[in-house]
Amino acid sequence: MLSERRLEVLRAIVQDYVGTEEPVGSKALTERHRLGVSPATVRNDMAALEDEGYIAQPHTSAGRIPTDKGYRLFVDRLADVKPMTAPERRAIHHFLDQAVDLDDVVARTVRLLAQLTRQVAVVQYPSLTRSTVRHVELLSMAPARLMLVLITDTGRVEQRMIDCPAPFGESSVADLRARLNSQVAGRRFADVPQLVQDLPESFESEDRPTVSTVLSTLLETLVEETEERLMIGGTANLTRFGHDFPLTIRPVLEALEEQVVLLKLLGEAKDSAMTVRIGHENAHEGLSSTSVVSVGYGSGREAVAKLGVVGPTRMDYPGTMGAVRAV
Repeated sequence: MLSERRLEVLRAIVQDYVGTEEPVGSKALTERHRLGVSPATVRNDMAALEDEGYIAQPHTSAGRIPTDKGYRLFVDRLADVKPMTAPERRAIHHFLDQAVDLDDVVARTVRLLAQLTRQVAVVQYPSLTRSTVRHVELLSMAPARLMLVLITDTGRVEQRMIDCPAPFGESSVADLRARLNSQVAGRRFADVPQLVQDLPESFESEDRPTVSTVLSTLLETLVEETEERLMIGGTANLTRFGHDFPLTIRPVLEALEEQVVLLKLLGEAKDSAMTVRIGHENAHEGLSSTSVVSVGYGSGREAVAKLGVVGPTRMDYPGTMGAVRAV
């Protein structure tokens, strides 16, 4: 364990390096921070931090920069995540409240996160595997043609056209709609197949083929839409940090194009706590020079998806974590 004084020295190095983009020397530290010790003591502390792998000397200058291990300790020992101000929070609410549908909410969230953090923002759509059915609507479009609309508790709306085996009257449509909703409204997607398996038997024999067709379409929709979707924005922000990537920015951009990689980066939605993965803690080699700050979102205590940002390891962690948490 580091002494509190050396932890203060490490905090000061991280803050200065993030702010100035320049390796930090002992003289600059004692001038900028009230560490309460002599420059010689600071030099000794820096030597000890370097020996333990928390800071490194990038070249022959006297300055030092944090390593992944140093950033990790800094984040783990953060006393405070920088909170958003009341006007900032009101601006976030106002901006998101203007959204007209789920796609607009996600698009606005990506744009807002990218602007607030000046990093790459990633937002996962609410996962249908963790969603419940809010309502199933059936609409008659023609004597033997129906529209099925599935509405989830997370705001997703899926619709399908159904060609029926035989004409299906308005009263039958209303009856099927009512019975469907009594069985599945408020229930988890995973529970729906079992809840509706006996439904055709409760209808007259001439209506059963159509009821079965409607149920097949409903179940197919549930299966199809379990595929996870993401929206990403602010990729151009990475160009501001070209010198933070040792070789080239290309591996980072290529990794960000892979949806599977991004989903793994964000982690499981059921783990709703804030997660910070730094540098080589990211399994994908192309992202070994980046940090990922992510958190789950949803109504109540259960997260239905994740959102977060990707940026260089030289990141304003308190500010970024505060923005991600607020959004």
